Amino acid sequence: MSVTTTTASATASASAPVLAGRRGSYWITTFGCQMNKADSERMAGILESMGYQPGSDEHSADLVLYNTCTIRDNAEQKVYSYLGRQAQRKRTNPHLTLVVAGCVAQQEGESLLRRVPELDLVMGPQHANRLGTLLEQVASGQQVVATGEHHILEDITTARRDSQVCAWVNVIYGCNERCTYCVVPSVRGAEQSRRPEAIRLEMEGLAERGFKEVTLLGQNIDAYGRDLPGITPEGRRQHTLTDLLQHVHDVEGIERIRFATSHPRYFTERLIEACAELPKLCEHFHIPFQSGDDDVLKAMARGYTVERYRRILERIRSRMPDAAISADVIVGFPGETDAQYRRTLALIEEIGFDQVNTAAYSPRPHTPAADWPDQLSEAVKVERLQEINALVERTARLRSERYRGRIEQVLVEGSNPRDPSQFMGRTRTNRLTFFPAKDQASHNGEPQGGAIQPGDLVNVRIDEVRAFSLSGVAVG
Repeated sequence: MSVTTTTASATASASAPVLAGRRGSYWITTFGCQMNKADSERMAGILESMGYQPGSDEHSADLVLYNTCTIRDNAEQKVYSYLGRQAQRKRTNPHLTLVVAGCVAQQEGESLLRRVPELDLVMGPQHANRLGTLLEQVASGQQVVATGEHHILEDITTARRDSQVCAWVNVIYGCNERCTYCVVPSVRGAEQSRRPEAIRLEMEGLAERGFKEVTLLGQNIDAYGRDLPGITPEGRRQHTLTDLLQHVHDVEGIERIRFATSHPRYFTERLIEACAELPKLCEHFHIPFQSGDDDVLKAMARGYTVERYRRILERIRSRMPDAAISADVIVGFPGETDAQYRRTLALIEEIGFDQVNTAAYSPRPHTPAADWPDQLSEAVKVERLQEINALVERTARLRSERYRGRIEQVLVEGSNPRDPSQFMGRTRTNRLTFFPAKDQASHNGEPQGGAIQPGDLVNVRIDEVRAFSLSGVAVG
């Protein structure tokens, strides 16, 4: 373990917050992916175990933490905008504790302190579980930079979950891939898989607290277990994602299991078979393809072809015909021609995705593609992004039509925040679904009133479909 600790300047040291005997409120703002959201939940759990209480907003909280993302430049610049406002607060309120965590923190390290000297703590994603210890260093009058390579100890913290029904569970940290556009390996470190026993124990604890759905998380979840020891008599690795799913599937109380994010390079036939056979595994797969052109995929160093990607989806749909497929795609990658971009559009139409997260290529520090000479203009990238977004919405709307008139099992997550008279939840295929609370019906057709609760599995007849959500009424 290596932690760089920078002693604060005299001014900053004098204003360093004293944590002993004084806690107060905290506020966490999270940017980026599900991994960051899971990290934020763990850090919130640590803060509350230290005596902090959730604050009402970031402008009055005693401790403000930004959990940052560096995948896209606009997210990174937004962080600096937020920090500018907090730095002004710090100058008039010396008891404010200001923390930057996540990928921007890992990428910038000590240079972040030079840019924003009011910061108390800069910490990379690998140090999320050490937040309490690092804050005690801050309390001693130091500015702390924790970005060194660190073996992630088993997570024994109790996360403060944003949902009381659905939970994230990290199963593998880091990434060993070297996609030429991606900064993740340099900011999240090498792959570190958790032991299956620890993952199951965490899921059992969640079930005891009433959680019904778990999403297993990894930057490249199909790589799970390849850093763990053990070979089976058949000669394969003892620990794989498929083995993990089989190991945790029967946790009593957990009704649904999902996993993300998958990599086509490692998505196996054995995994598909397990998903088809294990009833708690939801029929939803998030498998990024990034481009519909083989030459672009090769330049990205993705390690698969478009045909390989097609075969994976064909096999999924042959075993689970109603499965939902979502993906990620990048347009405007350096050197991408119009013809190559058109192949991406054609693939989206051919596959018929339920959802695709789209992004225009953004050069990131310390990535090979950022220095290539054939960068596309922002105008071309914006034009392509607008066109592909329109296609993704049309495709998703067509996919939604299959739900019309059907009865879908919905896991109720709570009230619709925009309309408290409605419940909201998701189908097994991950479609967000709304239905009126007043239309609840019992088996004999009489209204149930407030009988339905978050965590219930409710049959909903779908009457209205949209590109990315559904509406209906609960039926007996």
